[in-house]
Amino acid sequence: MATLTLKNKKPAAKTRNADGEKRAPVRGKGVSKPRPSLAKAQAERAEREEQFQKAQAQRSERPARDERPARPPKPGGFKPDRPPQQRSEPFRRDERPDRPRDERQGRPGPRPGGYNPDGPPQRAQRGEPVRRNEHRDERPADRPRDDRPPRVDQRRVANRGPNFEPPSRPQQRHNPAREVAAEDGERLSKRMGELKLASRREADEWIAAGWVRVNGKVAVLGQRVGPDVEITIDPAARQQQAALVTVLLHKPIGYVSGQAEDGYEPAAVLFQPENRWSEDASGIKPNAGHHRNLAPAGRLDIDSTGLLVLTQDGRIARVLIGDDSDVEKEYLVRVEYVGLPGAEPVPEGTLPNSALSNNKLALLNHGLELDGEALKPAKVSWQNEHQLRFVLREGKKRQIRRMCELVGLKVVGLKRVRIGRIPLGHLPVGQWRYLAPWEKF
Repeated sequence: MATLTLKNKKPAAKTRNADGEKRAPVRGKGVSKPRPSLAKAQAERAEREEQFQKAQAQRSERPARDERPARPPKPGGFKPDRPPQQRSEPFRRDERPDRPRDERQGRPGPRPGGYNPDGPPQRAQRGEPVRRNEHRDERPADRPRDDRPPRVDQRRVANRGPNFEPPSRPQQRHNPAREVAAEDGERLSKRMGELKLASRREADEWIAAGWVRVNGKVAVLGQRVGPDVEITIDPAARQQQAALVTVLLHKPIGYVSGQAEDGYEPAAVLFQPENRWSEDASGIKPNAGHHRNLAPAGRLDIDSTGLLVLTQDGRIARVLIGDDSDVEKEYLVRVEYVGLPGAEPVPEGTLPNSALSNNKLALLNHGLELDGEALKPAKVSWQNEHQLRFVLREGKKRQIRRMCELVGLKVVGLKRVRIGRIPLGHLPVGQWRYLAPWEKF
């Protein structure tokens, strides 16, 4: 019978080394250290015990600490032959000699009005507050308690005697310059605003920066000037003023002119790069600083549309909405004739231009009052059968709508098409453009 031989069979691993000791199993590529036998471990322990016994015997042969020779003292160190220094007992307060403090320490006696240890105690108990009138109880016996007359309040008229004279107040020095400034002069910032050099806020900033001179001298804040002074502005102020921008916006219906109110957004939110008119020819590059201090110069009702001015320049704001402003504002107003209360009804289909009499049209031009004040003369004419053209030089709240109600008209649409010399033109609704440097109101 033939015998099969396996060629790939590995030989069995050796579990003992050459000395017959059992070897730990080999793991990985390294070779582990063989485990010591029990006999070898006991021999090592006995050897350590023997070394320990020898060390104990050597320690017991050493002389005691008291039998060792004394070491020589170090130079400048502790000397055992010197007797120990005697320290004095602590000084206690109750053992002090009975003599005053000034004699013990050579100091002068108590100051007048100061603390006197021999005098009566000022406080009955530590922490108790001192009363304001306690010193009155310590007066000497020879001094009467009511040695002074009672105090009389001279401010009361009943306590004033027949010879009472009020104290005279010091007279102020005469200052002619102050009188001239108060009568003839006015604040420099106000004067600059009247001359349209800058707004009053800008003028105060320029004066604080040293950019304003009056008759060749640097001006100061609060300075008053006469009507004939020469005011000079530094070119740096002009450069700063030229960096201010003015935005012309075609306001849609549903936006308010100023701050947000009743859930409606202000028209300034439309001042975004994506809403800029593509035909803007001003050449001004937008930047983040143009949104700072941008305020509306004038207002449009939420139901009105048209040209709205947003500006950073105080001069332009003063020109458009100042108390002395005379800039024209033109509106196109679509109306319907509803008649006045108590008047005869108008037949249906009657055009507003034919229903409104010439007398009432004349009243729209001049002769109406609002809030008890007469309105300035206006220019009102028919643009077509349903539209009126208004040109005003003032801007009261809802002025055009209230004027039309006084003559029997109802406004159904209002659009501002011009402010001064700046027309709305072809600016689309909801878009804006910059006021060009060559454009003036």
